[in-house]
Amino acid sequence: MKNIHLLFLVFPLFFMSCGGEETTADAFEAVDSLLDNAEIEEVLAEDSIEEGYAVGDYATDFNLMNIDDQTASLADYEEAKGFIVIFTCNHCPYAVAYEDRIIALDEKYKTQGYPVIAINPNNPEAMEDDSFENMKIRAAEKGFTFPYLLDDGQKIFPQYGATKTPHVYILKKDANGNKVEYIGAIDDNYGDESAVTVKYVEDAVDALLGGEEPPVTSTVAIGCSIKR
Repeated sequence: MKNIHLLFLVFPLFFMSCGGEETTADAFEAVDSLLDNAEIEEVLAEDSIEEGYAVGDYATDFNLMNIDDQTASLADYEEAKGFIVIFTCNHCPYAVAYEDRIIALDEKYKTQGYPVIAINPNNPEAMEDDSFENMKIRAAEKGFTFPYLLDDGQKIFPQYGATKTPHVYILKKDANGNKVEYIGAIDDNYGDESAVTVKYVEDAVDALLGGEEPPVTSTVAIGCSIKR
């Protein structure tokens, strides 16, 4: 039976909100200040995926607008062995804390056949910071090396069952399509990269590249709720 790991955070019983107050510019420069610029929210709670894909399901393709003003789909990547699909956004402190790690994942695995495909699932009318124009600005500021797509109309994230930003789905190509092999968090410490002990996404992709099943197939995604 495949393992299911839960992430336990060092902060007790409560977590940050990512929806109410505007995050300051300084908050985007350091994780510590990020953690000080959000309201309390039930980010962990009962966060099991009740709808959407489960490990072993096949994900349907999508056709979403990229920040280069061109549409992008999984089918565009004919040579890919699979994909690291990450639902993320601009404003969420958790997503911001992971940006450099997401860039590193793309740089490490894109050439090995597993590119990062980032999707912003938030409704820009509910969160102006996550508008398409602000996506372009943020991508340029950080030097994103991967597609950053807008889930316009919010039709894709419910299919996947994403509930947080960031929320990761690793897909492996086979004869039947894009099979879901891992769902959850990037690693086990969003607040301090140097304190990470388990790199869930890297471990999963390394296993798939070696022809094996991921050692962990599901974890709880820690992040901000998706804004509708």
